[in-house]
Amino acid sequence: MESDLYSFAFKGLLTDQTLDDTPRLRRRPNTALDAEVVKRLPIDLLDEDLVSKARRMAVVYVAIAAFENTVREFVSKRLLEGIGADWWLTGVSDGIRKKAESRREKESKIKWHTQRGDLPINYTEFGDLSSIVGQNWPHFEDYLQSQEWMRQIITTLERSRNVIMHSGELGAQDIERIGTAIRDWIRQVGA
Repeated sequence: MESDLYSFAFKGLLTDQTLDDTPRLRRRPNTALDAEVVKRLPIDLLDEDLVSKARRMAVVYVAIAAFENTVREFVSKRLLEGIGADWWLTGVSDGIRKKAESRREKESKIKWHTQRGDLPINYTEFGDLSSIVGQNWPHFEDYLQSQEWMRQIITTLERSRNVIMHSGELGAQDIERIGTAIRDWIRQVGA
């Protein structure tokens, strides 16, 4: 227990030092679109009202996408520390693993298009992450309030994520719910 505390504190000090030694990036306003991306797309040829609605949802997409990848990194890190380098093989059910590996294989055949990533966890569905955590609960129980709490956050965000990913528009209550869920996760688990 004492060595775990020492390890945690030492990692924190190293992280703090690394951040101090790293130049900070300035945050851009959330409403700004990347100029390089805008130059490559004919946004000016599209319906102005639809573009305006899409820009509003783009901000929500950024929050959800960053959160989803935060959860993926959290799961990967906890399982790497708890199980070891073979956590994908020993800590993930056959069903989830085969589905992700099948997606990865299909995408690898389309060589002209960018892939989702190098890690198999990048090919899982967002909801699969709660199943992976549930299958490995002892490695997460010190961080998460309960399995049900974690599932509820992921289910809530996945529902909104799917609306956005299919070019839908969320209402103000949905957006507030997303913000609350992300803030609750960060307060409980950390960023």
